[in-house]
Amino acid sequence: MPDETTAPNLDEVLAFMNIGNQETLSDRMGISFVEATAQRVVATMPVKGNTQPYGLLHGGASCVLAETLGSVGSALHAGRDAITLGIEINATHHRSAKSGLVTGVATPVHLGRTLATYEIVITDEDDKRVCTARLSCLIKRG
Repeated sequence: MPDETTAPNLDEVLAFMNIGNQETLSDRMGISFVEATAQRVVATMPVKGNTQPYGLLHGGASCVLAETLGSVGSALHAGRDAITLGIEINATHHRSAKSGLVTGVATPVHLGRTLATYEIVITDEDDKRVCTARLSCLIKRG
C-alpha cells in the first residue's frame, strides 16, 4: 500500500489518465469530479448528451461513469509506481434518468496489492438509485 509520500493526489492521477483535456471519453461525457481518495470517489455526469434513443440515460454511459470512478480510486490506492487496468465490470440498472445530473460514488470492496475492487452507486438528483456497478482493476507495478 502506498504511504503519503508515494500516494498520488487527484490532479496527478487525472493528468496521468489524460482526463481534463477534452480528449478522453470521460471528458466528452461531461464527468466532473467532486472529491477523490482511495476510500471514496465522487463525480457527476449530465444525462443530456448521454442518452439512448428514448431520451433515457444510456446504460453504457452509467458504465463509463462507474469505470472512471473505480479506475481513479484504484490509481489513488495503487500509488505512483503502478498503473491500474479495469479487468471486469458489471452493472445493474435499477431505474431511468431523463434529465439533470447523476452522481456516482465509488467505495472500495477490496484494496489489495494486485487487485482493487470498487462498488459504484449512481443516483439521480432525487437521490434515487439509478445503477449499481462493480469494477475490478488489476494493479500492475513497474
